Amino acid sequence: MKFFSYYNFFKNFSNPVRLGIILLLKNKPMSVNELVKATGETQSNVSHHLAMLSHCHIIKARREGKNKIYSLNNEIIPLLKIAEGYTKKCKKGCANAEECIFRQRGNHDG
Repeated sequence: MKFFSYYNFFKNFSNPVRLGIILLLKNKPMSVNELVKATGETQSNVSHHLAMLSHCHIIKARREGKNKIYSLNNEIIPLLKIAEGYTKKCKKGCANAEECIFRQRGNHDG
């Protein structure tokens, strides 16, 4: 049961569109129209991904007139900071993700 909870949560970070939305919202709250412009995706595609992120409580929305303004759930920010630290390590020591994986395997094997 827990496996699928983790899976459903973390798969949001493996989808390029959803990850892009998460990273955009890390900088500032945005409307659907702003996210459409920033991502280059269609409005319906952005709305679909926002629904997925909302379902897992990664983002939240508030009404501002006729628009919904989306922002990251505050509890997600520490997780992103941890991930950012790991991406910096990967950038420093590895040319690409595959190289990172092989280096880490080498470190654990011996």
